Amino acid sequence: MPNISNSVSNYTTSWLLLMSFYCFLYYIMKAIIFDMDGVLVDAMPFHYEAMKSAVKEITSIDLDKRTFYLLEGMPVEELALEIFKLKRYLVDDNGKKDNAFNQKSEEVAKRKKQIFREMNIIPKPYDGVRELISNDLRGCLKAVVSGAAKQEVDAIIEQNFGKDNFDLIMNGDELEGKGKPDPAPFKVALQRLNLNNTEVLVVENAPLGIKSANNAGIQSIVTLNTSPLATGDFIDLISEDRIFIDTKSAGRFLKEWCIGGHES
Repeated sequence: MPNISNSVSNYTTSWLLLMSFYCFLYYIMKAIIFDMDGVLVDAMPFHYEAMKSAVKEITSIDLDKRTFYLLEGMPVEELALEIFKLKRYLVDDNGKKDNAFNQKSEEVAKRKKQIFREMNIIPKPYDGVRELISNDLRGCLKAVVSGAAKQEVDAIIEQNFGKDNFDLIMNGDELEGKGKPDPAPFKVALQRLNLNNTEVLVVENAPLGIKSANNAGIQSIVTLNTSPLATGDFIDLISEDRIFIDTKSAGRFLKEWCIGGHES
């Protein structure tokens, strides 16, 4: 006579294993995409100083910190062009650009990159971020999407976190000049992660980064860290409760998002 008790026990065990497997799939099928500079590591002051020096040297324009941070995320050449427009450099009162407009932006971009390389620094992680990445977000896939050069991204991530702590690392060299607020970087990340936009959360520090996430249809949060920007600079882009003073203080939100599901 069959042992009914054993049959029930085996069925229950199989059912629990199957449910555990589905739960496992559910939890790993989410991802957090981090910007690198200004979110994971304190690199923005160095980028600002390099850009400020390059712009001053080539154009005599004094680049203020606020303007730089508002435009952060663009490829450097495009960033230079926007600075020129704002400062009315090589642009007449009717908006007509001088023939040297694009050439000067190329010169600024080249010089900025040279100055930054000569600084020869590896920016350090913000307080609590290494622990967050290494131990606290195990319920999610983790990705980095940065506009910085491959050599720079690889060195910073490896020395501060280890590449193995991320499931995807994207750099500016592979984006073919597609910078923020273009949604392309985040859309490519979705494809490579094999996830849809409701299963991903972006962590950014700049308005153009949030615009890029919005344009890709991905929810996001802001971590200001050492930025001179404030909540008001993100009006109409993101709700105020999604803006955090720093990445460490966003840790609880990120952990709960990984565990609790897809918040809208």
